Amino acid sequence: MPVDRYIRATRDYANRIMIHVFSHYVPARLIVLVVLEALVLMLAAYAGISFQSDRSGESVLGMADAAPSLASGFAVGMLILMSSMGLYQPELWSNKPAIAVRLIVAFLLGFVITGFVAYMVPSLTAGPVVLAGVLVVALTGSVLVRSAFCKWSHLGAFKSRVLVLGTGSRAVKLGEYAKRNASHKVIGYVALQPSTHYVPLEQVLPFEPGESLLSLVEKHAINQIVVAVRDRRGDGFPVTQLLECKMKGVDVVELPTFFEREHRQVLLESLNPSWMVLGRGFRQSHLENAVKRLFDLIVSTAFLLLNLPVMLIVALCIYLESGAPVLFRQERVGQGGRMFTLYKFRSMRMNAEGDGPPQWADVNDERLTRVGRVIRKWRIDELPQILNVLRGEMSFVGPRPERPFFVNRLVTQIPFYALRHTAKPGITGWAQVRYPYGASIDDAIEKLQYDLYYVKNHSLFLDVMILISTIEVVIWGKGAR
Repeated sequence: MPVDRYIRATRDYANRIMIHVFSHYVPARLIVLVVLEALVLMLAAYAGISFQSDRSGESVLGMADAAPSLASGFAVGMLILMSSMGLYQPELWSNKPAIAVRLIVAFLLGFVITGFVAYMVPSLTAGPVVLAGVLVVALTGSVLVRSAFCKWSHLGAFKSRVLVLGTGSRAVKLGEYAKRNASHKVIGYVALQPSTHYVPLEQVLPFEPGESLLSLVEKHAINQIVVAVRDRRGDGFPVTQLLECKMKGVDVVELPTFFEREHRQVLLESLNPSWMVLGRGFRQSHLENAVKRLFDLIVSTAFLLLNLPVMLIVALCIYLESGAPVLFRQERVGQGGRMFTLYKFRSMRMNAEGDGPPQWADVNDERLTRVGRVIRKWRIDELPQILNVLRGEMSFVGPRPERPFFVNRLVTQIPFYALRHTAKPGITGWAQVRYPYGASIDDAIEKLQYDLYYVKNHSLFLDVMILISTIEVVIWGKGAR
């Protein structure tokens, strides 16, 4: 194999790989970025600790071998901060102004937190000048790493070249998502049978029944083939040719698996019961439920203690503006379709819906009070739901519980909607951090696809990732109404 072809094959393999970490798909390009930034952060911290040791004539903590541990701790802390700022969200990687603002905020918070830790631990003798120097070096290194990473992304170094088998309505959905996603590019579509093309005609590649699919793959340097046809019976479906492509290193996947892997959602349009039953996921065990319950109790108790002063102030503000009651009680549908009473801080005026039917909140909703606009923007109105978690009616992470009125409508209009009730509802969830507030049937469908991904792949690791992402949603007010 020529050298350039070998390099291309190696790059193509790296492009399409998705690491399956505790049932959650993580793009390899994201792991590359995290590893590079972790190295930059550790080197900056190690250099600062060594400089401080040389100045004072003794090592920090009096141990020469403590520097690697301290540097690692600093790197992990900064990575969590940067993740909570949304700096590892793929949709932000090409938005330079947003990246710049969030990097600065993350490193300013890092300076404050690191300085506080150094102050609370007297043996950590690092002064503000050294801390500032470490963070400036780390910030500079992070900017350089991200600039190179962004440049490589624009050059296609991390983009997979996809060939789609099928030109129907399901294939159209894939093309629409590819335009908004930098991880893959649809090179073209192949029509296996004469039929109406729903995709752009200029993207339909000529392919005769006797032609080799492998030759088409090699001609267009394809690394992934996505099977997006419903009918796979008869001689029209090229099973042998697909196997030949797979043996040559080309990744061949079904459309539902591709969407789950690349977009971290379950595509309703291509969903079928056999894929859910025979595939991975959609399982619950007593051990997993026990671990999740313990996680809920620990996180909820910690959140309640940390936010108790805020909750008392908010309760007072609501009472002073519009009187009692301060808490709003509403019936919601929980796990297994069981009803429970959900608690929130009241953000709307009394009798906001009157005798009319229930309705979703709208942008600039006139029913909101002045205090309500603030607490809904920062999601503070959700804090009393910690009581629901402690009572076992909700989990901290899970699909958002919906009102019975909307559930009855959505179950009849959206297939598989009831599946979201197999998991305990949560204060925050995968759909909440991936999609803005939903106020229509189309929004409900989009959020359900994320909820089903969570139900299928839920784990403690995914719960932690969602909690970190929730910080970004709260700080930047994403999707609040």
